[in-house]
Formats: sequence, structure tokens, C-alpha cells
Amino acid sequence: MINKAVTTEKPPLDSNEDRAWLGEGQSESQLTTVHGPDGAETCNADRPAWDSKIQYVLAQVGFSVGLGNVWRFPYLCHQNGGGAFMLLYVFLLLIVGVPLFFMELAAGQSIRQGSIGVWKHISPKLAGIGYSSCMVCFYVALYYNVIIAWSLFYLGNSFQYPLPWEHCPIDVTTNDTVKECAGSSPTSYFWFRKALNVTNCIDESGEFNPIMTGCLLAAWAIVSLAMIKGIKSSAKVMYFSSVFPYVVLFIFLIRGLMLDGAMEGITFMFYPKIEIWASVQVWRQAATQVFFALGLGYGSVIAYSSYNPVNNNCHRDAIMVSGINFMTSVLASLVVFVVLGFRAKNIALRCVAENIGLLSHMSPFGSNEHVVGLPWINMTDPSSVSIAEYSEWYSHHSSMVGPNITDCSLEEEMNKGIEGTGLAFIAFTEVMALFPASPFWSTLFFLMLLNLGLSTMFGTMQGILTPLMDNFSFLGRHRTLLTVSSCALGFIIGLLFTQRSGNYFVTMFDDYSATLPLVIVVIFETISVSWVYGTDRFLDDIEVMLKWRPPVIYKYLWKYVCLLAMIVLLVASLLRMALKRPTYTAWNQATASEMTLEYPGWALAMIIMLIGLASLPVPIGYIHSTLKNRAARSTHSEEGGGQEMQRKLYTKCSSTEQLEPNSHHTVPSGEDDVHPRTAFLPMGNEHYRLLPQREEEEEEDDDEQDTVV
Repeated sequence: MINKAVTTEKPPLDSNEDRAWLGEGQSESQLTTVHGPDGAETCNADRPAWDSKIQYVLAQVGFSVGLGNVWRFPYLCHQNGGGAFMLLYVFLLLIVGVPLFFMELAAGQSIRQGSIGVWKHISPKLAGIGYSSCMVCFYVALYYNVIIAWSLFYLGNSFQYPLPWEHCPIDVTTNDTVKECAGSSPTSYFWFRKALNVTNCIDESGEFNPIMTGCLLAAWAIVSLAMIKGIKSSAKVMYFSSVFPYVVLFIFLIRGLMLDGAMEGITFMFYPKIEIWASVQVWRQAATQVFFALGLGYGSVIAYSSYNPVNNNCHRDAIMVSGINFMTSVLASLVVFVVLGFRAKNIALRCVAENIGLLSHMSPFGSNEHVVGLPWINMTDPSSVSIAEYSEWYSHHSSMVGPNITDCSLEEEMNKGIEGTGLAFIAFTEVMALFPASPFWSTLFFLMLLNLGLSTMFGTMQGILTPLMDNFSFLGRHRTLLTVSSCALGFIIGLLFTQRSGNYFVTMFDDYSATLPLVIVVIFETISVSWVYGTDRFLDDIEVMLKWRPPVIYKYLWKYVCLLAMIVLLVASLLRMALKRPTYTAWNQATASEMTLEYPGWALAMIIMLIGLASLPVPIGYIHSTLKNRAARSTHSEEGGGQEMQRKLYTKCSSTEQLEPNSHHTVPSGEDDVHPRTAFLPMGNEHYRLLPQREEEEEEDDDEQDTVV
């Protein structure tokens, strides 16, 4: 039975406030995907798609699981109460992370556009959200590929025995150990002097590091080759780059559990210190980690999900990917704490041996009995003295031996947190140098870091390329040129990080260029879905897409809990920047130690500029769209003599039915010129097609229409 085409008017937005926000002159029409007789979509027909579900899951997991899981999460867990921080993280993951991740997955999958197209589809005034996402992705890509370059450098140096960071070099002029290395450690010296050749502060730029420049070029070449054919080429690389890190983590965990001190490290990791929940700073760090662990706001989650079939169960994907991400963080933390426990115990035992050696020299008779009254200490075999025995002795007799003899506490060594690059390129390299067959373990570790970085880098680049290709047809037709040009531009700007002070700029970008803009982006994303589009409508769309309705709890989480949490996080971050001048950690060559310095004025201006450039597209997009609409209304009122600009005509039809020309509403002859855009959600068998109203309206650009269901 053929249904007659009927004309109906689509209901307006949920409230008058939403209409006011969009603006009086803004069209609220929606252009939905029209299906042909075979049920195929007539638009987006040439859009790439994942070959299989496993490809998509690996891509999402590969993007969300990155270097932060290996060194950022363990560090935060180490510094903020171990098991207590994990419980806090899981709580925030469930009430903030999963709902926002689900929101981005559903939006990208239903609209089948990148981040620019998704928010522009709700309202052209929101297009700036997508451009901000692209800007932040570009920032992250710039410094993230530098870390990949560092991994390439260390990977290349791992094919040596002994490892070049295993021993301090000899100064040929004095025939003695290099002073800078003797004052620190072989791994620290290799990192700061051989790898980075770092300056003493950010003000001293220094010349370019030629080796790191070459490694950076190689890193961008790898990314370019993997991305050049879109998801078809990057997905194939994902099979290795996403799975291999898990193989290495399990190998390191098994090897690490055999080390002396492993259980002490695990105990330190899981022992809960509930009192940390009273610290606002800990809540801020946990929320930030949830935020960045899932890759919210980058647009990469939206880009990847846009290549899915519309009926894919994105709710299950959100829970699954979030769970895998958390379990990966726990696995990486186990590996890190096992290694740190082994490292701390080695340092403490070495401290005990050195102090006992000093005690033997302090005794006039060669025996410690005359010095401290402890005949049970065997001076000839300091290793026979346990750390606990030495600590107990020191607590009772420290006043008798003077300042040269120090305590050797395992817990104190474990409390010395190592963050970020220091954990990977100093602490881990130090431990691996102690392993038998150390080059093998070093090669394995840095190959893992390389793959973790690349899988995240692919997602970050997809968050840039997909929105641009979706919204600019010229770029879409020249995918290869766009990819190569973007990578070339990234390499040229990335030369900033290959000068001798480049490490300090990496820290600046990592700490400030992405944090605030991403929080702002996610706040506006949540407002767009919850208050502009409407959570009930969004859940209706998801119900049609999934054939079942998500729990109503998401409505309240999106509208209130997530939005409030993001606003609080933004305010807390701004207050922290305002009350405490931003600092960075620099390496002092003279003292062979790290020191905390404040950023100079020009660096602060650079930080503000980076944050401003990434955040400005949001208000600029709103203002531009408003002015454009006003100009259009003014032009049409002059030419059309006060034509009614807000009249909306829709034709409701089945997916297998064309509009009938003899219907009781005549379709203007210009209908064929109307180019349908993808719907916010394909609405089952019923679709709406916008009918051209007047010649003047047909000439309006599609960007001037608010497309909301």
C-alpha cells in the first residue's frame, strides 16, 4: 500500500529559550538523509567505512589508550593515595566520562560527519566548536609527534651492548668520569645531554638538535604514510599498533613480578589513603585524567564513529572502550609500580651498603661495635643487612653517628614520584639496564612506546582531517594532498621542539595548550546537546538508531552532572593558573640536577595566545553566523517586500517513496536543486525533506540554516 505524501511542519525546539538562543531569523529546518528504493542512502554514499567492527574498536582503543596511560595515570596514582585515587577515578569515569563519551559516539555515528559538521548541523552558530577541536588536535599532534621522535631515538640506541645510558662516559681531558654524569646518573645524563642536549632554561634557545630533527622528520613521514589513504590505510596499521603494546605490557608484568621489590611496589600502589579525597586538587587531577584518557573534545571520537553504520550499538562501544581504557591504565600502573619497587629497593640497598662502609671507616678498630654498639652488623658483607634492620638501628642511633650517615627508607624512595618523560626515559631505562639481555628489553619497551604514540597520533590526525574533508569539498577531493600538506606543516612548526630548549616547549604545550580549550569545547558540546538540541530529542534519536532507549539517567547526567563537573573543572584550572604562576622543570648543567623555574613573561604571553587561538573559534563562529543571518534577512526584506522568512514546509514520506508531483501540495520546480544533508538521525521509515519556499530562499547558503530534528 502506497502512502500518500503529506505535508507536515516539524515541531520547533523544546523551549522558547532555545529559540531565542538560536536567534529569531535562524532557520530551524533539518535536511535528512533520503533513502532510495533499495534503502541505500543517497548522500554520503561514497563515505569510507570500517571493514569490520574489530577495526573500529581497535581504532577507538588505540586513540584513547596512549602514553598518558603508561606514565600519567601511574604518576597520579602514585602521588594521590594509590587505591583511593583509583576509586575516585572510577567514580568520575562512570558519572562524567562514560556519558560524555557516549554522547560523542552517538552524535558522530548519527550525523556521519566530523566535529565541524556535527555541531554545525545542530546550529551554524555552533560550528566554532568543531574548529576549536581541530585547533587543539593540531596542537597535540605537534608535540605528540616529538615524543614519538624521542622514542625512535631511544629505539635506535637500544641496539647496542652495553646500552649507551648504562655507564657514565669518561672525560678525555681529565681521564675521569664526566662531572655532570657523576653528579646525577647515567640515565639522566644520557637523556638531558645526549638525547636533548638541553639548555639551562627556556630563555636559552640554543641551536637545533640535528639528530632529533631527523627523528621528527621520520615520525611525520610514518604518520603521513599511514594516513595517506584515510581509515583504509590507518586501520591496517592499527591491527599491530593497538595490540602490540598489550603484549609488551604483559611481558613486562610477568618479568617484573620476578624482581626483588615487586611486591613492595604493588602494595604501595593499592594501599588506599582515603584522606586524599578531602583535597580539591586531587579531584581536579582525577577529573582531568578522565577527560583526557577518553579523548573527549578532540573530535577524533566523533570522526571515527562517523564511519560506522547508523545502527551500530554505540552505547555498548562507549562502555567497552571506557572499560578497556581503565583496565589498560591499571595494567600499566602494575608494570610501573613493579619496576619502581625494584628500583627503589635497589637504591635503598645501595644506600645501606654505602652507609655501612662509612661506619667501618669511622671505627678506630675497624669494627662498628666501638662506634654504635651493634656487633651484629657484618662489615665485610653489607648486603646481609636488611633495609628494615638498618632503619630500626638508625632510628635509635642516628644522633651518635653524625650527619654523614643517612636513613635508607624504601618508602621514601617510593614516594619520589617521577612524572611523564622522566618515568619513561630515565626511570625505566635505568631499570632495564639492570636486566640481563638489557638491549632486548629496551628495544621492546621503546617499540611499545612508539606504537602507543602512533595509534593515538592517528586518531588525533583523523580529528583534523575528517572535519575538513567533510566540510570543504575541495579538500575532500584531494585527501592525499591534504594529508601530506598537514604533516609537512606539522614538521615545520615542530622544529620549535627540536632546538635545545625544545623540551620546555613540549612541557608548555602539554600542560596548557590543550587543557583549557578542550574543557571549553566539551562544555559547549554538552550545552549544544542538552540545552540547544534537547536531551529528550537526542534520546529519541538514539532510540530510533539503536532500536531501544538508553536509560533516562543519561538525560540528567548530560544536563546537570556532566555540565556542572566541566564548569567546576574549568574554574578550578583558571584559578590555579591565576593564583600560582605557571612553572616548568629545567635541568641545571652546573649542579646536574633539576630545578623548578617560573615561565618568563614572553612564555606566559605565548601560553595565553595558544589558549586564546584554540578557544576563539567558538565565539567567532557564533558572531559570524549571527551577522550573516542579519545581513541575509536585511537583503531579503528589501528584495521580497517583507516575505515571511520563517515559514517551513516539509514533506513526510517513506524511505521507498518519491514525492508525488500530483500531491495536494505542489512542489516548486526548483526542488531538484535542493541538496539534502545528513540528518541528525535517520528516523526509521519516515523522513523529512525541505521544500524550497521561494527563489530567494533557494539562493541562501546551507550554512545559514539551523538543522535540528
